[in-house]
Amino acid sequence: MEDETQFNEEVRTICKLYHQAQELHEQGIHLISVDEKTGIQAIERDYPTQLAQAGQVERVEHNYERHGTQALIANFEIATGKIISPTVEDTRTEVDFLLHIQQTVNSDSNGKWIFISDQLNTHKSASLVEWIAKECGAEEDLGIKGKSGVLENMATRAKFLQDESHRIRFVYTPKHCSWLNQVEIWFGILSRRLLKRGEFKSTAELKERILKFIDFFNETLAKPFRWTYIGKPLMA
Repeated sequence: MEDETQFNEEVRTICKLYHQAQELHEQGIHLISVDEKTGIQAIERDYPTQLAQAGQVERVEHNYERHGTQALIANFEIATGKIISPTVEDTRTEVDFLLHIQQTVNSDSNGKWIFISDQLNTHKSASLVEWIAKECGAEEDLGIKGKSGVLENMATRAKFLQDESHRIRFVYTPKHCSWLNQVEIWFGILSRRLLKRGEFKSTAELKERILKFIDFFNETLAKPFRWTYIGKPLMA
């Protein structure tokens, strides 16, 4: 019962933030849904796709050549529906995620940031804790990774990263709740509009096309998602 209570509370916390997104935005607080889309393949088909014509369906060549993969780390800004400070690289390591968060925060280095993310270990890393501690002016002894203090394990690091007194903080979705992270909805849009039928001769072309699509999306399609779910009602 305790686990279910904690789960419901975590869901309600995130839903409440979503409903406060516009108010937070007006206060200069960035509410960001962040996650990675990995293994995006640069695929070049052996023959060009033949578009649908009158009396004929679209014809897609099944044989293709792989040219490698890219990993996209995307920030969906809840209040505006835009993708801000995206990064597209070969890998999605702890270092990649830290550099991505640093790049994002540096776009408003004095602003307040709330990142909603899943509980992947790279989202609770020691290096992320150390950097946020420095940025937030935390003076406490962080301890030693694997041994003591804030850095001891993922649970202690997560507690620090979720500290509401910090200018930069994280809010984690419960396990197996990717549907609760709004950027996942946007990944579906990217897949349908660009990746599903796209052909890319190299990872460089794939990266360029993804970034151009993001610019196009931000200019013409971006708007906040209408989030109606508020979590499971509290029991009387």
